[in-house]
Amino acid sequence: MVSTTKIKSVDFYRKIPRDLTEASLSGAGLSIVAALAMIFLFGMELSTYLAVTTNTSVIVDNSSDGDFLRIDFNVSFPSLSCEFASVDVRDVLGTNRLNLTKTIKKVPIDPHLRATGAEVHSTSGLDLINHGDEDHGNNTYAAIPLTGATIDKFSHHFQILVVNFFAPWCYWSNRLKPSWEKAAEITRERYNPETDGRVLLGSVDCTEEATLCKRNHIQGYPSIRIFRKGSDLKEDHGHHEHESYYGDRDTESILKMVEELLKPMKKEDHKLALEGKTDNVVSSIKKAPVSGGCRIVGYVRAKKIPGEIIISAHSGAHSFDASQMNMSHYVSHLSFGKMISERLLTDMKRLLPYLGQSHDRLNSKWFINEGQFAANVTIEHYLQVVKTEVVSRRFGQEHSVIEEYEYTAHSNVAHGYYYPVAKFHFDLSPVQVLISENPKSFSHFITNVCAIIGGVFTVAGILDSIFQNTIRLVKKVELGKNI
Repeated sequence: MVSTTKIKSVDFYRKIPRDLTEASLSGAGLSIVAALAMIFLFGMELSTYLAVTTNTSVIVDNSSDGDFLRIDFNVSFPSLSCEFASVDVRDVLGTNRLNLTKTIKKVPIDPHLRATGAEVHSTSGLDLINHGDEDHGNNTYAAIPLTGATIDKFSHHFQILVVNFFAPWCYWSNRLKPSWEKAAEITRERYNPETDGRVLLGSVDCTEEATLCKRNHIQGYPSIRIFRKGSDLKEDHGHHEHESYYGDRDTESILKMVEELLKPMKKEDHKLALEGKTDNVVSSIKKAPVSGGCRIVGYVRAKKIPGEIIISAHSGAHSFDASQMNMSHYVSHLSFGKMISERLLTDMKRLLPYLGQSHDRLNSKWFINEGQFAANVTIEHYLQVVKTEVVSRRFGQEHSVIEEYEYTAHSNVAHGYYYPVAKFHFDLSPVQVLISENPKSFSHFITNVCAIIGGVFTVAGILDSIFQNTIRLVKKVELGKNI
């Protein structure tokens, strides 16, 4: 069995008998200073341990969010009707998706960007509209030409006034003209305006009646509008409450539309106003735009390659007057990737110097066509996108704290040869910015604390020894002089 004496022989900290030690005033003062120094250095080391060292580096993009990038936007166009507004996505590989609707919402707005109605759903099948093959020369009657002065008179006299807003230069207007005039002739024979008074077909030349067409928010030609007696204008908000016809444009289809509109009416009731649309009207009749602007809200998913989002007026059966189109817009929001909540940014204040400064460069900005280029003015935005990722290595584990896409933006207006559009070109960088949070380990903290305590204690002991030896030396010198 090992004796206690042998165990004591390995003691590193041998004790000096208390009788052999002597306390001094200078030693007490030095001990207090040493204790204060230990406390101060311990606080500095604790602060350093709790702080996180942030390193920024650039690496090849190793995104964990797949091959597609989500792009959120909220853009308002005061002069682009929701009736024809289209969102297209293209990329350099040839992918071309037209008139996206699944993730897009279109809301009509007034010139002050205030919503004027419910969401507008895109009209499908415009590219497949059937046109008749009637010969215009065989018609003996032309649709009544209407003007700003006469349209109100006729709309208050007839229960149904169907108006073709057209432009003489328009290809689709010229294709509709024979069928429209033939349908007007047959309608006149069936429902004599003098004796019946229930329905009338008319036409408006928008090159001659620009103010009237603008008042009715006509942006594509031809546009067929249906005015019901007493309901063409609501006094409570001033919005036009009539309907648009989007069906086939042959004579038979137009006549069928007229018959469906007249089904709920009796001849003897033609002087009574019809306040609402009936359930028997064909599905190709929809509410007409109540204002000339549109707010486009939603998101698209695009491949992580150079591409563009194009917002424009689009229709496979209408023509547009480029000189009257204005693609000025207000960007409420445009961002790439997952949106970072304000709460998260607030919680991550320590990261604000490194991120959150360029993920919304276009937000709350107007882009206006001042008219210096006249017609066909396209407004383009060039966006250089780079991913920023914050990685934390706390508690021995590595995890992503924030992933966001920041971008630079350069905007320009350009005169083109086609219809004006709003383009958002985006180009994703093949590299990403990696921000690494590297906290100190607890073992490093304990080591430094021990070094502080031991170092201060040792230095204080040495200083005290030097001080005591100096005092003894001084006393010996003085004693020698006295002798």
